Amino acid sequence: MVTGPHSRGATSGPVRTRWLAWAFLSLLILSISTTANGAEQQNGTSMTLPELSVPAVVTKVRPSVVTVLTRGIPPGGSQHGAPAGSGSGVILDTNGYILTNNHLVQGVTSVVVGLSTGRLTPGRVVARDFLLDLALVRITAPDLVPAEFSRRTAFEIGESVIAIGNPLALKGGSTVTVGVISALDRSVLTPEGETLYDLLQTDAAINPGNSGGPLVDRFGQVVGINVAIAPSAQAISYAIAIEAMMPHIDSMIARGSVSRPDLGLIPLTITPSVAASFDLESDRGILALQVDQSKPAGQAGLQSGDVVTAIDNHPLYNMGDFWHAIAHANEQMSFQIATQGKSGTSTITVSRPTLLGRKP
Repeated sequence: MVTGPHSRGATSGPVRTRWLAWAFLSLLILSISTTANGAEQQNGTSMTLPELSVPAVVTKVRPSVVTVLTRGIPPGGSQHGAPAGSGSGVILDTNGYILTNNHLVQGVTSVVVGLSTGRLTPGRVVARDFLLDLALVRITAPDLVPAEFSRRTAFEIGESVIAIGNPLALKGGSTVTVGVISALDRSVLTPEGETLYDLLQTDAAINPGNSGGPLVDRFGQVVGINVAIAPSAQAISYAIAIEAMMPHIDSMIARGSVSRPDLGLIPLTITPSVAASFDLESDRGILALQVDQSKPAGQAGLQSGDVVTAIDNHPLYNMGDFWHAIAHANEQMSFQIATQGKSGTSTITVSRPTLLGRKP
């Protein structure tokens, strides 16, 4: 059809209006999509994951939860009547690596892992870190079901979580309890006198034997490893947050330990017995031993026998405080020193270790 100027002008208005409306709608959709993707990247989670019912979460995660049975050496070194213990763990991968708590396997002579199928298989401790209270046990078994670990870096107080483990080593498989995240970024003092950091607080019921088991979200992904309860309170339990542990897992697999900066010293928590043994005036802090003068601590002027009382004005009471302060400091950090009645400050430049950075 050939149109003249009049007919052309009569039809272009509605067409242009529709085109502009379509363009505006496209830009709006693009903007919403960009915002959603930005939020997804910020939170580190997939917006496409469906939120599951509690029974569906349990069905998904329970095959990845194991029982960790241990036997150790009692005081005195006798091999007879050695105390037995039990806890929980979660399968990391099909290579047989199982993540659990260090306090479950410290000092043990044998480990047996009970799978969700009921099968028992021997395990061996291949890595431990007492500051994170994490350990890796390895087993050889077919058809292992690894858990999914969350990629999230942010959680909300009040969000639902589910604890799965084997409290009291009860027969019949793992136990499930449900609660919410009650608080974030908690720290607690362990019976050994060290501080655990970066903990999620939950009111999901945790009992002896739950330690080492997973705390999971409503997507069926592990967001923490259950580690402790508040003995003098009700419904206060703690889990090591996923963000705190996952950067170190590959290091534990490759090296058998967590990689930390090499300052060129051996740090030792000052306890009453340490203070008496080294004739120290300080009753708290970190005692620097075997300071290597060719490494950062020695180059900054530290000497063996110096007591580090604070880093960047954060007071130190134990090695947990010491390494946590270093992990959250800049490359240059200020060490407050107190030795033989004298005090001073040393600036230490630390080169960060390269983390292997396992992605959940």
